[in-house]
Amino acid sequence: MSKAFGIINFARNDVHVSGMLDYRPIGAFSFLGRYRVIDFPISNMSNSGIDVMQVYVRRKPRSLVEHLGTGRHYNINSKRGKLNILFAETIEENNVYNTDIAAYIENLDCFDEIDSEYVILAPSYMVYTADYNTFLQTHIESGADITLMYHSVDNAKDHFLNCHALDINKQKGVLSIEPNHGNTKSKNIFMDTYVMKKTLFLELVQKAHKLSSMYTLADIVREECEELDVRAYPHRGFFATITDFNSYYDANMELINLKKATDLFDDNWPIYTRTNDSCPTQYFDGSEVKSSVISNGCLIEGTIENSVIGRGCIIKEGAVVKNCVINADVVIGKGVHVENLVIDKHARLIRGKRVIAAPEKPGYIKRGDRL
Repeated sequence: MSKAFGIINFARNDVHVSGMLDYRPIGAFSFLGRYRVIDFPISNMSNSGIDVMQVYVRRKPRSLVEHLGTGRHYNINSKRGKLNILFAETIEENNVYNTDIAAYIENLDCFDEIDSEYVILAPSYMVYTADYNTFLQTHIESGADITLMYHSVDNAKDHFLNCHALDINKQKGVLSIEPNHGNTKSKNIFMDTYVMKKTLFLELVQKAHKLSSMYTLADIVREECEELDVRAYPHRGFFATITDFNSYYDANMELINLKKATDLFDDNWPIYTRTNDSCPTQYFDGSEVKSSVISNGCLIEGTIENSVIGRGCIIKEGAVVKNCVINADVVIGKGVHVENLVIDKHARLIRGKRVIAAPEKPGYIKRGDRL
């Protein structure tokens, strides 16, 4: 049994994906046609031998709860493993009060039955793979109080602007956690991923709750950096954050590139998801597909280029799909040209023959919309 249990947290208050967030939390967003965003942190934990997990949900839970189910599809140990879905039931009108600390306080009794010594916390709005067992062992061997995972980037001036960055000394000690204001290119982006002892975690939660109703876990850890031994742990490989609409679009489009995809997907590190027993995609005479990711159950008669197509989509004869992220069960009608769009599930684009957005500002077609 793992020494740690896992917590998958909801997105911070300043994270907003316009349009799609109206229907489901970010963890339930379709990703790369086949997956949901939350599949990545849960699979990381499952592959790392962590079989007791808590998933926190704040708003519009139905889609996420349906996808998670009992958690059996994540290869969680059926006898001793458990995936608990916990809700932040007290939602204030003023969003500053809807913090992760408030959610933990509401569910404090759920920690009593967990006897693991350590806790690993990961976000539900970032896409990456990591061996949390190695992360935990490095933390234990270092003797640190808290270890934070980070990813070094050289494009922080115009990316990761809704994220925090770590100020790290030469000994990998964390001096502070600060917002990324885009003032320099190179930053150590904090991945909202922590490891610490369960007792310390609960102490910090209680302390943050007493200090301020607005405090998050990151706030209290930042405040404790001078008192506690807080270390940084580097991450390698593919890393994407979904903190706004463009970052969701870019993360999907980036993984069309095979080299980028191989940085994320590994046969020895499977990403589990809820399966869908549908037929393979059928390509009709006259169809043409270039540099795209096509999910199962689709019927393709038209042309697709540099796009991600979700399950059960229909691309009719003469239709052109270019630079698009299309979620499940979408119909692109005969002769319709769509470009630079995110098209949400169940949409039907039949009568509007040309729906094209600017490449630098992708457009959004609402869930179930008819055009």
